[in-house]
Amino acid sequence: MANKTLITKDLELADYKKVWDYQTQLLEKTISLKRENRATQEKKTTPNYFLFVTHPHVYTLGKSGDLNNLLLNKKQLEQKRISFYKINRGGDITYHGPGQIVGYPILDLENFFTDIHKYLRFLEEVIIKTIAEYGLKGERSKGETGVWLDVETPFARKICAMGIRSSRWVTMHGFALNVNTNLGYFDHIIPCGIQDKSVTSLEAELGQKVDEEEVKKKILNHFVNQFEITDVIIQNQTKLDLEVT
Repeated sequence: MANKTLITKDLELADYKKVWDYQTQLLEKTISLKRENRATQEKKTTPNYFLFVTHPHVYTLGKSGDLNNLLLNKKQLEQKRISFYKINRGGDITYHGPGQIVGYPILDLENFFTDIHKYLRFLEEVIIKTIAEYGLKGERSKGETGVWLDVETPFARKICAMGIRSSRWVTMHGFALNVNTNLGYFDHIIPCGIQDKSVTSLEAELGQKVDEEEVKKKILNHFVNQFEITDVIIQNQTKLDLEVT
């Protein structure tokens, strides 16, 4: 029986590697449960999680990414106190940091639909509907995952990057929406490996700081509607409590 309950947690400001490990634990626990279900008559529902988090300054490079798109060497990264990780999501290089809302859905897509492309389009739609509430027209750019403004103009710019991994239809990683992000950190990379388009944020587009908690609420609301979630369980999570029980 499909489970469309969503467990949400806000990890606030948390180390990238710790949260990556935590996502992996949630994914592996769900996959283990799916294996058990195949081996027994007693079928247990698999959980669906949605993690909000903000990371300290970090660059991450996807499994098919080009290291040449990182424009700093190891010493320069250390001087600027920016972490760097090669990770197991799709996509190229991106930046995470303060003022950015990162969302990690760890979903069993067999509770929804088994189509990765549809899943990515759904994530894009969640962000498109969220920024529409701020008067911005988010768009898709052909062949380039994420949400953009002014596509097919000389002023095309990305406001939300996306990259995921899935195993046995269980997802991890997700999206990063620039809200009050210091866009200067994108100057040290070729974001997503795309040289002819820039990066923007809600703050840059609106000319003022935006309430990040308000944005999170809007994202969650649109996520719930887009995926036809039937129930939302909000769990408190301390910053150091990143262990799966």
